[in-house]
Amino acid sequence: MTGQDTTTGGPAPFRATLGRSFRLFSAFRQEQTNPDHFYGTLARDTVAQLRSYTPLDGAVVVDVGGGPGYFTDALTAAGARCVCVDADPRELGLRGSPPGTALLGSALDMPMRTGSVDVCLSSNVLEHVSEPERMADEMVRVTRPGGLVYLSYTVWLCPWGGHETSPWHYLGGPYAARRFTRRHGHRPKNDFGRTMFALSASRMLSWARDRGDTEVVDILPRYLPSWLRPVVHIPGVREIVTWNLLLVLRKR
Repeated sequence: MTGQDTTTGGPAPFRATLGRSFRLFSAFRQEQTNPDHFYGTLARDTVAQLRSYTPLDGAVVVDVGGGPGYFTDALTAAGARCVCVDADPRELGLRGSPPGTALLGSALDMPMRTGSVDVCLSSNVLEHVSEPERMADEMVRVTRPGGLVYLSYTVWLCPWGGHETSPWHYLGGPYAARRFTRRHGHRPKNDFGRTMFALSASRMLSWARDRGDTEVVDILPRYLPSWLRPVVHIPGVREIVTWNLLLVLRKR
């Protein structure tokens, strides 16, 4: 839930309710036809959620893989000093001009100094890189001690794990991509083995828990109601039900 807190005049407390999940999934259905609505809705929801972990007013935030800048815009509106980093100039220019403060660079080797940002955020990018642990390591590297890492991604075995090739990814990523190509006459944007990879929940949970330089603040299914939090701790079940895994870490 977002909006104004009528008691304090500030943002209302973030609540992961069933109604919020319904609104997100309703917006998600318009991803292809009305991307401004979907990504704008998701970006505002993300800022509301992020504020429950750390203040944003005046914070230096890097939006990793932020493309056309929906998250950068929402973070800036919340008072953050935001930098959008993306490796694809076409993505940066999808809404005309690149976001106000944009850097062209790889998430696997970010063009930023060690310990230079207060918050490092990435939404739905990790499943699109071939070395997810390396990207996550980079996010931790650029974050200052005491700063926050907000990292979320789509889990491969969830119903939308194959993105536009779903649900055929359950029969294998290569098959799903070939089927999409036959039906549409071109390769999918999220092309298995090239621009999309099979990333499990357990793989990144192991990465997070094995680090000595970060503290795990939260692990949760990002889009689901708070009462479904326990699914991330159930092997097997979490790979299908979690949908989008969120890791929130604080750098020591």
